[in-house]
Amino acid sequence: MAIVETAMVGEGILRVTLNDPDRYNALTPALIEGLSDAFTAIRHDREVRVVILDGNGRGFCAGADMSGTGGVPERARGRGPVGFIHEMQEHLMDVVLAIHETPQPVIAALHGAVVGGGLALALTCDLRIATDDAFFASHFIRVGLSSCDLGTSYWLPRICGPTIAAELMLTGRRFTAEEARSYGVLNRVTSSESLLPTALELAAMVADNSEYGVRMTKVGMWANLDASSLRAAMELENRTQVLGTFTGNMTEAGEAFREKRAPEWKPM
Repeated sequence: MAIVETAMVGEGILRVTLNDPDRYNALTPALIEGLSDAFTAIRHDREVRVVILDGNGRGFCAGADMSGTGGVPERARGRGPVGFIHEMQEHLMDVVLAIHETPQPVIAALHGAVVGGGLALALTCDLRIATDDAFFASHFIRVGLSSCDLGTSYWLPRICGPTIAAELMLTGRRFTAEEARSYGVLNRVTSSESLLPTALELAAMVADNSEYGVRMTKVGMWANLDASSLRAAMELENRTQVLGTFTGNMTEAGEAFREKRAPEWKPM
């Protein structure tokens, strides 16, 4: 079986599953390459409107492969000490960026351990759902490194606020799904049996909207997270809305409302 599996699980909804349960879906080079390949294909697939990212086995992802048996990416081979570690980091960074920069929204469906690099993968997704027995940790600091890794120092303060993020990153402590929801990390907490159905329900709500609307909302929201001012953010919004009128979907939405039917969105 593939170390990263993909399957359509609903109209326009693709499920991407980490499938190395014996290693707790640790971030081995093979798993990273499988994820990178999957998201490279997804970004160009017009049939995929929303992605659900989950993991097989006891948990979502335990982060770095601490076993030492997962191999080395080709790009790191034959390098000196600095170059070796740098290429290892770049290899990991590429998949984090690939997930975040995929134009389709990505929903993380989380269970069990979501720690270290697993937490970073979850944070780079657009939406997050977890089982009530899931647990989270910025474990980088617990292995003698900085908790500033794989985008965690970017996302966690923005999601939780700097005070909560500082505690979680400086201590590396575990926190529960309910804590994660109270911190703003999670959109939903559900039972193990309801994890995928809940993710599918949320994905379907997103996919019901127009291709243009969903894509430009994802791109615009994350771009404006770093906007220099309210004016700069609204300038981007204005241009997005002007372009959107040329899709014809606003006219279609009005007609559908008057005719009491669901709109038939025009493609982007």
